[in-house]
Amino acid sequence: MTTAATVLLAATTITTGGAFLLRVTRGQAPANDLQRSFYRAGHGHAGMFITLGLVVLLLVDLAGVGQPWRLLSTGVLWAAVLMPAGFFLSVLGKDPQRPGRLVALLWLGAAALVLGLVSAAVGLLLTG
Repeated sequence: MTTAATVLLAATTITTGGAFLLRVTRGQAPANDLQRSFYRAGHGHAGMFITLGLVVLLLVDLAGVGQPWRLLSTGVLWAAVLMPAGFFLSVLGKDPQRPGRLVALLWLGAAALVLGLVSAAVGLLLTG
């Protein structure tokens, strides 16, 4: 339950991202088209993956999934951090024309997501 509580507290930061995104869409914070699209994607992925991660955490806990599947299933929650970070951090700057090197965080997050989902599924299947 400590992990779930920590994730719920961390989820409050998504509201900060939402407030920033609102400022961008109102023209109160400068952003080019690339930044606007990446900011929207980062915000959306953060909320969706935290929700999915909590559901996976609940399923794994309720089923009593053992290690290593239990630990590996937290990859979904890692994706909730890595992918939005990749969206936001790869377009930092005054007027980027393409994503920077930190776009690699998207791919790292995608790998964590797949690992987490497959591990949760295998653990649930093995648990019965």
